[in-house]
Amino acid sequence: MGKTFLSVGILLFGIILAAAQENSMSDEGGRVLALENVWNRALEAKDVKGLNTLLANTFLSVEIDGSVSSKNEFLASIKSPDYEASQAVNEQSSVQVYGNAAVVVGVFRIKGTEKGKPYVHRERFVDTWIKLNGAWQCVATTSTLMTAK
Repeated sequence: MGKTFLSVGILLFGIILAAAQENSMSDEGGRVLALENVWNRALEAKDVKGLNTLLANTFLSVEIDGSVSSKNEFLASIKSPDYEASQAVNEQSSVQVYGNAAVVVGVFRIKGTEKGKPYVHRERFVDTWIKLNGAWQCVATTSTLMTAK
């Protein structure tokens, strides 16, 4: 009887611990998705300081044309007078949290002007976030231009 009670207790403890971890992962996923929205607002406002805090120093961006930008290059492109985003929004996104790492996959729509020409892009993206010193930062992003159907 005592061993059965102990086994049931250990099993229940394991279930409670797993549920707590799942809630914690869900909370972390919500935080990362909120940061994705902060990123979009920063693009619209050309808030390079805000973006600087969201992006890790080792950040790399694989652009829709296949080129690769460092953090400094990415921020410089946002600061450029030729860049003006009037709307940046995630149409859909999902997040998977793996401890101190998270991967967001979604569809991003951006509307604006670049070099005087208006554009609307829909892109499928993958962002990789790492929790560094207690704060989430994006370390990599890649996007692919989606053609209209």
